Amino acid sequence: MFSSQSGSRRWTHFHSALQLAVQRSAHKWTFEDFAECFPLYVESDKNGSSATFNSISEYIEAQNFRDLEKLFNDYNIRESIDTLHKVVNDAKERKLRGDAGKDTWQDNLDPKVAVSARTVPVLNSEAARLRTLISQLEEENRELETELQAKVDATYNANERVLELLDQIDTAFQCWKELPHEELEAWTVQTAESLKPRLQ
Repeated sequence: MFSSQSGSRRWTHFHSALQLAVQRSAHKWTFEDFAECFPLYVESDKNGSSATFNSISEYIEAQNFRDLEKLFNDYNIRESIDTLHKVVNDAKERKLRGDAGKDTWQDNLDPKVAVSARTVPVLNSEAARLRTLISQLEEENRELETELQAKVDATYNANERVLELLDQIDTAFQCWKELPHEELEAWTVQTAESLKPRLQ
C-alpha cells in the first residue's frame, strides 16, 4: 500500500480510487486462471500453488504501488492536483461572491483574452523587474568602469614615473662615465695619504 501523504480532498479521492484500481487489477487474475496456466503444479501441490498465487498477486500489487509512487514523485502529481483543487475552490468562491474576474470563462470570450488577463500583468511585472535589474547592472558596470579607468590611469602614471627615473639614472650614469676617473683616483689616493698622519 502506498502513502497518500497529506493533501487536498481531491488528492485523497484520486489517491484512493487509484489504490483501489491497482488492487483490483493485481487480483483480477484469479486462482483458476493461475491453475489453467500451471495445471500440473496446482494438481501436485494445491496449498503450495495457492500460496505462490497469493505471493505473485501481492508482488504485482506492491510493484504497481512502487511504480506509482515514483511517478508521483517524478512529476509532482500530488502538488499538481492540490493546485487544481485550490484553483477550483477559488473559482467556486468567486462565483458565490459574484466576483467574475477578467479571466472568467464565457462562451463569447476568446481564449486568448482569458489567458492574457492573467499572463499580461505577470509578464509586465517581470519586464519591470528585469528593467530594474538591468538598470542596476548598468550602474554597477559604470562604477566598475570608472574604478578600472582610475587604475589604468594610476598604472600609466606609475609607468611614466618609472620611465622618468630610468632616464635620470641613465643621465647620471652617462655623467659618471664622462668623469676623469684617473684624476679622481689620483686625487683620492693623494687625499688619503695626506689624511694618514692626522688619523694616526
